[in-house]
Amino acid sequence: MRKLSSFLSSILMVVLPFLAEVANASDKTKDDDRLRNCGSVLKEILDVPDNIPQGLLDKADCVVVFPSVLKAAFIIGGSYGRGAMSCRKGENFRGPWGAPTMMALEGGSFGFQIGGQATDFVLLVMNESGARGILASKVKLGGDASVAAGPVGRDSSAETDATLRSEILSYSRARGLFAGVSLEGSTIRPDNGDNRRVYGKEIPAREIVLSGTVAVPPAAEQLISTLDAKTPKHRT
Repeated sequence: MRKLSSFLSSILMVVLPFLAEVANASDKTKDDDRLRNCGSVLKEILDVPDNIPQGLLDKADCVVVFPSVLKAAFIIGGSYGRGAMSCRKGENFRGPWGAPTMMALEGGSFGFQIGGQATDFVLLVMNESGARGILASKVKLGGDASVAAGPVGRDSSAETDATLRSEILSYSRARGLFAGVSLEGSTIRPDNGDNRRVYGKEIPAREIVLSGTVAVPPAAEQLISTLDAKTPKHRT
């Protein structure tokens, strides 16, 4: 019995590291797929001229993309999503778009919500304090004071008002039926575990996004090239 136990222990010592490597490789593939999905979703949304006003996009310091956010609710809402955030590099966010940090969206809201759906979200971070706040810690998405839902066809005066009132503007593309699509009550934060797998080592989200020294991973090339093509210059 003792020999059998010793034999099984030896097998586990050999097999467990292999299984851990397989699991890590699988997670890395999921992270890469997520970055590719972020690029595809952003390109599809920005290729429709009236989806997000160009004036707001040009003023944004950072863009966060959450593809296929899952929301399911009856009276009490809930949301879960994983995505990526890129910011303009350089002083005062005036340079080209940089390497993305992986992001997590979690939480829920109270309200009249019936149904379930997967929704693509694009968040525009409109100023430096909003960007640095997100990179530093978990940020809760609230009402009009911090997040404004972005309707299609907003006129120029409304654009100015939205920018003044909000640090983060949210735009959504719904798949399926849902009453009351909203991120209110959810939180967003950098996903350090995903960043570690994507970049192969522990790098703080702030350094990834703002240092300008971190290379864009291959899976994020479409995301960054789309931003560079659609809004190459920051406009005040």
